[in-house]
Amino acid sequence: MKLTPINIKTQEFAKSLRGYDADEVKAFLEKLATEVEDLMNENETLIDEIEELKTRLDEYRNIEKDLQTALLNAQDSSTKSIEAAKKQTGMMLKEAELKAAQTIEKAKENANDIRNAIINLREERDLIISKLKAIVNTQSTLLEGKVKKIDEGQKEPEKPKQTQPKDDLDVDVDDIVNKLL
Repeated sequence: MKLTPINIKTQEFAKSLRGYDADEVKAFLEKLATEVEDLMNENETLIDEIEELKTRLDEYRNIEKDLQTALLNAQDSSTKSIEAAKKQTGMMLKEAELKAAQTIEKAKENANDIRNAIINLREERDLIISKLKAIVNTQSTLLEGKVKKIDEGQKEPEKPKQTQPKDDLDVDVDDIVNKLL
């Protein structure tokens, strides 16, 4: 049987001749009932407080679990971001190297094209100069021939005259070509 303050207060004892003082026993039982009641109230308060603390502890455990999950997710996310950034950086480097190689190759091709164009232009220039020299030589020869004919037409047939020195009619073909260029 569980003792309660009411059981203690209502407890009756059998009377005997030489027994305890009934008032003293009643006062003690009253005092005992009050203390048991106080202890029971304190026990209930403590049980309620324990329940509240258990609830708060469960909440804190849930928060801790959520924080750990969030921390793990953040770590995974940062790890994935770092890996993705490394991959992207690697890809960008490879792309830049490829573009640089293509640019260098294109520049080499352009340089070769320019070099070939210069060689072709020099060859064309030399050809043009040769043609101009030939034209100037031809014209010079024709001019000399006409000058000779004129000189011969003015000469008296009996006296052969010395022809003019070639220096007077000599044409500097290179000088003419250089002036034309």
